[in-house]
Amino acid sequence: MEFDDLSNRVIGCAIEVHRHPGPGLLESTYEQCMAHELSCNGIGFRLQHAQPVQYKDVRLDCGYGIDVLVENQLIVELKCVEEIRGIHEAQLLT
Repeated sequence: MEFDDLSNRVIGCAIEVHRHPGPGLLESTYEQCMAHELSCNGIGFRLQHAQPVQYKDVRLDCGYGIDVLVENQLIVELKCVEEIRGIHEAQLLT
C-alpha cells in the first residue's frame, strides 16, 4: 500500500504518540497528544469534527464524529486497545 506525503507525516506523528506516553491512558489523552504532534509538525486538523449522514437530499445529525480530521482530507480514528475487535471494525468502517 502506498501512502502520500500527508499520510506519511500523520503516521509519523502517531508513531511518536505511541512511543511516549505509554499504554493505559484514556483515548482523550492520546487525542490531545496527537493534536500536539500534529501542531508541532505544522499539520492542520480539527478534533471531534461532527460528521452528518446524507440521506437522500437531507443532512442528518446522527451523532457521528471524526476523532481527528487532518487537512480536510484524512480521517484519523484513534483507538487505545490491544486488539481491534468487532465493535472497533464497525466504527472504523462507519
